[in-house]
Amino acid sequence: MSAPWLTYARSYIGQKEIPGLKHNSVIVNFFKRIKRGGIKADEVPWCAAFVGACLEEAGYVSTRFESARSYLEWGSALGRPCYGCIVVFARNGGGHVGFAVGRDLKGRLLILGGNQGDQVSVAPFDPNRVIGYRWPKGAPYEYIALPETTCDAASSTQEA
Repeated sequence: MSAPWLTYARSYIGQKEIPGLKHNSVIVNFFKRIKRGGIKADEVPWCAAFVGACLEEAGYVSTRFESARSYLEWGSALGRPCYGCIVVFARNGGGHVGFAVGRDLKGRLLILGGNQGDQVSVAPFDPNRVIGYRWPKGAPYEYIALPETTCDAASSTQEA
C-alpha cells in the first residue's frame, strides 16, 4: 500500500470528543504522539494532531505541531490530489488537514480526518477550499487516483 498511515487513520474512525470535564484519552494521546503532551483536552483543535499521530505511527516524522497549516511547508508538494495524500484546507479562523480517500460524484474530496464534527470521520469537502496537497518525504510515491463514490452528506464547512 502506498499510504500506510491510512491503516492507522481508519482504525480511529468513530473516536469522538467527550463534552465537559472528561476527555477522550485516544484524542489526547494524538498530542503525545506529536510531542505535544502538554495538551490534555479533547475540545481543542486536533485535526493536525490526528494527522501527525497517524504519520508517526506509520514511521514518518510529522510536523509535530498542532496547526493544520503547518503541513503547507512539510513533505513534498503535489499538484493534484491522490489517494492517501495530506490535504490542507483554508477555513475561517485557521485551517484544516486530513487525508484524501475519495471523491464523490459532485467532485468533492472525501477526507478522512480528525475533528470533523468533533470526531474522526470521512467527510466531503469543497475542493475550492484546498490550499495544498502534500506527501511525506521519503515515503514511496505512486499516484493512485481517488476512487469515486456517492455521498449525500453536506460539505464540511467548520471543523474547529
